[in-house]
Amino acid sequence: MSDQTADLSRIKESGKALSKIHRDFKQRANPADGLGVSTLGDKGLVDVFDDFGDNWKIHRERLMEELEKLSKILTTAAKAYEDIDHQLADALRGTDKKKSGAGGEAK
Repeated sequence: MSDQTADLSRIKESGKALSKIHRDFKQRANPADGLGVSTLGDKGLVDVFDDFGDNWKIHRERLMEELEKLSKILTTAAKAYEDIDHQLADALRGTDKKKSGAGGEAK
């Protein structure tokens, strides 16, 4: 039973972490935006960062979509596991009550 609890915690943590990464991606379109020769020291390097930025925008959008999907999947899975666990516990408690009320002690 403790393995399931640890896995559930990990699922929840992963969902939260992916959600945070998604927010970070959304807030920082290109970490090199606004950096010029005065900061980077070379026009060629500025051009490389500009090219990277253009390419990054395309891939960042795809990554953001996937991060959001995975975060939702993990959050939904954790909720479903918790719901199932509670339902099973309730069912077991109900079975124990029936056994103890049927003329004998629950074992």
